Amino acid sequence: ALWPVAAVEVHTSREVNAVNGTNLRLKCTFSSSSPISERLSVTWNFQPEDQSSHEPVFYYLKEPYKMATGRFKERVTWDGNIQRYDVSIVIWNLQPSDNGTFTCQVKNPPDVDGTIGEVRLKVVQKVQFSEIHFLAVAIGSACVLMIIVVIIVIFCRHFRKKRQEKTEAADTEL
Repeated sequence: ALWPVAAVEVHTSREVNAVNGTNLRLKCTFSSSSPISERLSVTWNFQPEDQSSHEPVFYYLKEPYKMATGRFKERVTWDGNIQRYDVSIVIWNLQPSDNGTFTCQVKNPPDVDGTIGEVRLKVVQKVQFSEIHFLAVAIGSACVLMIIVVIIVIFCRHFRKKRQEKTEAADTEL
């Protein structure tokens, strides 16, 4: 009669975009039906877009442990606070090869079952200065052109009205 309930629920963003070369905080929070245990563990893994095998990214058990090898060696730091149910990490110097899915798993004994958080990361290239420059020049030129057209229209109407007034004044004299 009782429905099974996940003991640990993990919450993450579904999808995150970041610029190449920047740092990104991958936020992961959790809730547990048990108080926070001394044996609480957090495991972050990564699966590249090509669906190759999972790679370890980060591990926490009483204290943060950095990976000694792999693509994230020296590029991941702990940014969580267990007392606030936050197990987030920061990835430094993002690269296009970091595109893929990150998973965040929390075990809080006796609660070891539950959901696994997934974040799909998409690293985009920086916009080149020349592209920004071109865009600024194009928008600026369009604005200047619109102002010139409005001024020409105003002058044309003004001179047409003056000419019409002179014609009416000449007609009334005759």
